[in-house]
Amino acid sequence: MYYEARGESAKGRRAVAKVTLNRVASSRFPNTICDVVYEKRWDKRRRRYVGGFAWTELDQLPKLKPRQWQEAWQAAETVYENPQSVQLKGALFYHAVYIKPRWARQKQRVKRIGRHIFYQ
Repeated sequence: MYYEARGESAKGRRAVAKVTLNRVASSRFPNTICDVVYEKRWDKRRRRYVGGFAWTELDQLPKLKPRQWQEAWQAAETVYENPQSVQLKGALFYHAVYIKPRWARQKQRVKRIGRHIFYQ
């Protein structure tokens, strides 16, 4: 979650964490947090396996910033301990506002929080 939402508000960080938990609860995804985060799927267009979270494909991750790491940890802990603290209507997907992925056209938009748009 740190690499997905470290520049977001607390609400934005919690929303990203909630998508991960929504995926764990969905029969369409693996049933553990780690398996959801590192799940790969075959992309026909790119002809390779791709991760559900872009940072899982990086060869070298950017260095952690302690304050942002702590904020991400707190958001994850809050949502894990109280999943109902974030209402996203079952959102399973999101992307940053500055990209326009093809898959988003086929999903129902739930809401925008900060620099991310969430979908069912």
